[in-house]
Amino acid sequence: MEDVLPPQTERGSGFEPPRVRQFTVFLENRVGRLQGLLAALESAAHPIRALSIEESGDSALVRIICTDSDAARRLLRDAGFPFGELDLLAVQIPKRKSQPLISICSVLLSAEINIHYVYPFLLGPHGPALALYVEDAVLAAELLIKKGFTLIGESDLKP
Repeated sequence: MEDVLPPQTERGSGFEPPRVRQFTVFLENRVGRLQGLLAALESAAHPIRALSIEESGDSALVRIICTDSDAARRLLRDAGFPFGELDLLAVQIPKRKSQPLISICSVLLSAEINIHYVYPFLLGPHGPALALYVEDAVLAAELLIKKGFTLIGESDLKP
């Protein structure tokens, strides 16, 4: 377990990992509602980089990462979409590493960091990437960087 960082780094010690802003939009399951949300964001020149939909009968939670989170926030607010937001880690999937998904999970497992959810980017800045919502983002970021993974930040999403 020599790969696990000492406890003082678990709470940061000044390290702030690159993160991306995710919006979770609550939508009623009505015909055209998702298209309306996506059209509003994309027609305002806020390309969607990652998208995940969790449906539950009469409603859906739509998780979205856009290129410009400040502009997307204003648009969602002005258009009256109910939403929440939080920061996620985004990890570039390495091209030359065998079993990259297992490798990412193994790094987090080594420190017993739970992955609450994960979904792929539609368009990563340098190829395939994953959005990760984890229990301890600072420690997870430190471990992933130490193991050679590249993290993506908001500035990497700009066209």
